[in-house]
Amino acid sequence: MSSKSRSTTRKRVPAPRPVRRVYSAAEAAAEMEADAERYPEAREELLHDAAGEWSAAGEHGRAVAVYERLLADGPAAPELTEAYRIGALWDAGREAEARAAATDLRRSRIKDAGAWNAVAELFEAKGEYRAAAEWFTAGITQALGATTPLASVGDRGTGDDDVDMLVIGRHRVRRRLGEPHDDGDELAHELHQGRDGFFGELRSLDELHDPRRLDATWESDPEMMRNEMLAAEEAAARNERDAAAARPRTVMPCVLFWPEVEFGRLLDTWAEAADEYGTEHAGHLRQVERTLRDLSDQGGVRLAVGQGSVADLDEYARGRDTSPAVPATRSAYAAELARTGRADDWPPPRNGPCWCRSGRKYKKCCGNPAALS
Repeated sequence: MSSKSRSTTRKRVPAPRPVRRVYSAAEAAAEMEADAERYPEAREELLHDAAGEWSAAGEHGRAVAVYERLLADGPAAPELTEAYRIGALWDAGREAEARAAATDLRRSRIKDAGAWNAVAELFEAKGEYRAAAEWFTAGITQALGATTPLASVGDRGTGDDDVDMLVIGRHRVRRRLGEPHDDGDELAHELHQGRDGFFGELRSLDELHDPRRLDATWESDPEMMRNEMLAAEEAAARNERDAAAARPRTVMPCVLFWPEVEFGRLLDTWAEAADEYGTEHAGHLRQVERTLRDLSDQGGVRLAVGQGSVADLDEYARGRDTSPAVPATRSAYAAELARTGRADDWPPPRNGPCWCRSGRKYKKCCGNPAALS
């Protein structure tokens, strides 16, 4: 048999997919610090993330040093950065410095509700519930004004997620202290009910914040608690998708992305799709993010990103007597996902989950400028 005939009958072998390296927290922190020098436009965000990774690695002194570098730079959110530095100081065993810095920060009449939250939660984590309640309460008063009756806010919230979380955090620590319900606690219940199941579809806020339940769950099985919260978040996302599907939608540009398993199936089923998407999944995700950013730069006001499924695409194509291998079919399929409410608005919130379903925050995943290089 000639070499030519052998080459034409050989079974196509899918290209090997790169093995993703798992970085330690310390490696990730060091890389983020290096990226902060390479990408000055994202320096503040990258250094914040680096400090968080140093803390996760147990290198609290290095986290303090990074926050101090940020403060010397003049960050966009200096109060929040200082709040994080206070937490790192405490974790580094420098409690007296942390307490003094917290006192100084509070005397500065903090405007950033996120900073109030961060310090209040720090005291809560240290078991100082009375101090935590004072920080939560003072943050709400500062954000809303001393003359705003809490009863007037209602279940739609304050319009600021950080302030809403101050209200809910205050309820949590007051449950720890055994305090009777007041207007602030009633508002926390209304906010909880208005979140469509974010903290669990069937549980009241009093049950969720029951100190015995929280202690028992965290001490016996912290993984179960994390899984419970993830399930609650998924329920909230599902409720939001259902609500979005019920709302009239305008046609918006939608970019299709393929999860890693589906990406492999796509290339195995229709090899020619590699001409559009390439053969590396990480590269495909970078391409999707770049495309969305380009569309935004060109004036796209409402953009969407849709998750592709080979089986779903095949069914869509058969119903329209066309081929899934044709790029125009995939474009029409993406538009159909957006039209029927099965696509996500882009960009997601910086602290929200990334559109690629990695489970990481958008700002630490595809929204990180370093990820596009």
